[in-house]
Amino acid sequence: MTELLRTSIPGLSSPKIGKVRDVYDLGDEVLIVATDRISAFDVVMENGIPDKGAILTQMSRFWFELLKPLVPNHFITTDLSLIESRLGSRQPNLALRSTLAKKAKPLSVECVARGYLTGSLYKEYRLNGGSLHGLDLPNDLEDGSKLETPIFSPATKAESGHDANISFGEVESRVGKQNATQIRNWTIELFNLASRRAKNAGIILADTKFEFGETENGLVLIDEVLTPDSSRFWEASDWGPGKVQPSFDKQFVRNYLETLNWNKQPPGPKLPEDVVNGTRARYLEAFERLTGFPFHELGSQ
Repeated sequence: MTELLRTSIPGLSSPKIGKVRDVYDLGDEVLIVATDRISAFDVVMENGIPDKGAILTQMSRFWFELLKPLVPNHFITTDLSLIESRLGSRQPNLALRSTLAKKAKPLSVECVARGYLTGSLYKEYRLNGGSLHGLDLPNDLEDGSKLETPIFSPATKAESGHDANISFGEVESRVGKQNATQIRNWTIELFNLASRRAKNAGIILADTKFEFGETENGLVLIDEVLTPDSSRFWEASDWGPGKVQPSFDKQFVRNYLETLNWNKQPPGPKLPEDVVNGTRARYLEAFERLTGFPFHELGSQ
């Protein structure tokens, strides 16, 4: 297995480099290339996860197409032949891992939906109780507890360092009341639909984050959607509050990193082979169970 950690496309300006994606500006469109880089605690690891970029891209493609009747999105295609025709050159290393999308101006907030209490919000909950960020949560919840109804739990979008959980009022001040209401409603609607799909696959969607952007035709869903990088997926048959949940996301990497004497600052350590293989297997299983498609049968779609 090989991994792609960096990209360069002749004839194009250098991409905007994120933790995982390289984004090329094509004028009215963008080319989003998902590499095999993996980050944890906001630090990119020395090595990556083979096929991760392809898994993320094809999983997002599945969700963009499924959710389009509910919310407009920026997705155009992941078809390599169409992408190559747009670029004017053959780029076989971009197969399966590249998305041609409409350009949008991202809103300055992360739209997080939570059906279960865990992660950063649970840590704050333990310190501050259930009224944090304008939420009204019961005071007897454990890590991994199911919430009575899914909640909108927005966060800042940090250029570096950690995102911070914020209130809905802060979202209104950042993007305006109308946009804030729209993205809150969309976030919960998308989460509910995806949760039902996951439940049918025997998977719990504990939480996920969505991003929205502005276009001349209004707001659209952008970036990645419901992947193991942006979501917590748990094995439904093994779920129980107050314990570590068997997961299909990069929590497996985080758990390994917590065993190291590492200060969670760059550079990220090299992941051992068993962690790489275990992470790849979890991402693949999430993809195949949620989409119903065998990954090895995917062509350049």
